[in-house]
Amino acid sequence: MITFSVFKKSKKSNARIGVIKTPHGEVETPAFVGVATQATIKTLTSAEALQTGLQALIANTYHLHIRPGEDTVKKNGGLHTFMQWDRPLMTDSGGFQVFSLGFGKDYGTGKILKKRSDAVIQKGAQPQKVKITEDGVEFRSYVDGSKLFLGPKESMRIQEKLGADIILAFDECTSPLADYEYNKHAMEKTHRWADMCIKAKQSKQALYGIVQGGKHKDLRQESAHFMASREFQGYGIGGEFGDNKSIMQKMLRWTLAELQENKPRHLLGIGHLSDIELVIKEGVDTFDCIAPTHYARHGYAFISKGQGTRKKEKAAEFEKLDLNNKKYKNDLGSLDKNCECFVCNTYTRSYLHHLIRAYEITPLRLLTFHNLHFFNEYVDNIKNRIKKGDV
Repeated sequence: MITFSVFKKSKKSNARIGVIKTPHGEVETPAFVGVATQATIKTLTSAEALQTGLQALIANTYHLHIRPGEDTVKKNGGLHTFMQWDRPLMTDSGGFQVFSLGFGKDYGTGKILKKRSDAVIQKGAQPQKVKITEDGVEFRSYVDGSKLFLGPKESMRIQEKLGADIILAFDECTSPLADYEYNKHAMEKTHRWADMCIKAKQSKQALYGIVQGGKHKDLRQESAHFMASREFQGYGIGGEFGDNKSIMQKMLRWTLAELQENKPRHLLGIGHLSDIELVIKEGVDTFDCIAPTHYARHGYAFISKGQGTRKKEKAAEFEKLDLNNKKYKNDLGSLDKNCECFVCNTYTRSYLHHLIRAYEITPLRLLTFHNLHFFNEYVDNIKNRIKKGDV
């Protein structure tokens, strides 16, 4: 189980600082949670992930069920021992894959709609590769093509064997293209599944309920009120988040106002640098995102903008550096002269550019380390500003 305490509330926003205590240590919030999909931060060891400043990781139930299987993980002593991460761990429920491998793949969309579309997903529609039923979801394994089924009971059983400190209730993550009736039906199904998860859980792990409802105010409020009425130890905020940041902020405001303040709130899959201060100001405690690792594997580094003096009491502005660009061939400067990570203290942009252009593996690790360090420093800066009353 976990406990959560809030010891600082902002007078300028809904931001707050707290501590989540788990069987594997504490997380001071607000905190960025690293995405360890297959029981690893891609390219890094768990020890290196810890050195970036990460306090907690989230692993993926669906992917670990397929490979190596929850029974194998359990035989290894559970996820913490399996991946040698003796810090707080979360596992998602597999609900996001209902969207990402379903309508997300069909329409090429993410949780925030980047391009407007005339497509509308109506109640009763089914994705091409996934079958959503009232009892759960039928998938096909991307390893061998075999059929597999995930529902509330199955998700709980898998997550209990994986052994994370915090597990999530099974839900249907909806598409930003879904209409009101589709979102309402999916939300009601998610609520039924939430009750089934509570009943099915047999472990002492902390269970979070997931708020759905799409971009619709009444549905978000209804879902949040439902989750707050159940015996969850915390809350996840899931589903789609509209097509711009102002809509996302409104959705968070509608949702968080209905949730109990003495329990942690985790925002699922949102955490680009441009999002972080916005969601923290709305009262989100933890959040996860693949951005720092994804961009690193494509040769991009997040750095402080302008390379001027970075004041700790202010949020650092940032920009993305594309080290694939040939203009960095003879750039002898450090990646970010304001960053104190070992990558910036050791290597030049010229060297990193060379490794990327030579298709080496090493720069993927170096940029991943730096980007995660940068994201965690970015959150720490905001946290310090909350403490000083500036946010």
